[in-house]
Amino acid sequence: MTAIVIIATLVIKDYISNQEQIKVVSGGVTVKANTNEYFLPTSTTGQTIHHQGYSLSYSEPHEQAEWVAYELKKSHLSNTNFKRPYFEIDEAVKTKAAHWRNYKKSGYDKGHLCPAGDRKYSQTAHDETFLTSNISPQKHDFNAGVWNRLEQKTRYWASKYDGVFVVSGGVLKGTMKTIGTEKVAVPNQFYKVIIDNNSGDTKMLAFLMDHEDSNKPLYKFVVSVDEVEALTGIDFFHELDDEVENRLEASSNYKNWSFN
Repeated sequence: MTAIVIIATLVIKDYISNQEQIKVVSGGVTVKANTNEYFLPTSTTGQTIHHQGYSLSYSEPHEQAEWVAYELKKSHLSNTNFKRPYFEIDEAVKTKAAHWRNYKKSGYDKGHLCPAGDRKYSQTAHDETFLTSNISPQKHDFNAGVWNRLEQKTRYWASKYDGVFVVSGGVLKGTMKTIGTEKVAVPNQFYKVIIDNNSGDTKMLAFLMDHEDSNKPLYKFVVSVDEVEALTGIDFFHELDDEVENRLEASSNYKNWSFN
């Protein structure tokens, strides 16, 4: 009789846990009120998740997001220093997000795609960037070097142009090294695509960087959005008028962006 009670209790606990997981996954599918859905890229994986501060498309074969997208408003910029939380598994990923332990002793940083520095306007938004769906394996020198410089410059443009929309990710193509028991892919290149739709004529800027540190000025990494689309298979700004989209995405001109 006792064995039956124990089994029944375990079944009930498992059922409750599954129901809670379904609820969390369902919540991630829902577009949040502050999400600028108009600029979200397409997903090549069929698994788009919306958090309060950013959206992402999760690639299960690579155990990371193919892109993370968010609006960085001028009002989001803050010097507040929140305590750094522990990394947590993103329970909203239906196929199960990678565990942070994959990175332990791997030699790679847990590289943020939506940086915590872009989400200092609230403790919740800041802490949300420490979900494992928002990280990709990055060499420390790259993460703390040229990638960090680009993140800082993006915040500069958000301030100068009264907000920008940002999409970041690793190029999940070709032969890649993997780390951990879940075989998290280590991208050979990373990209960041930015659009300014607030300061007059709409303009775009795309960066493509080899996964290594560099002292080169940031404009040396500028490419066309078309080039990033060709590498990734992602359609970035498909809601724009076709003429505007085609013209802006074909250009790698950075002269109308301030690099000072």
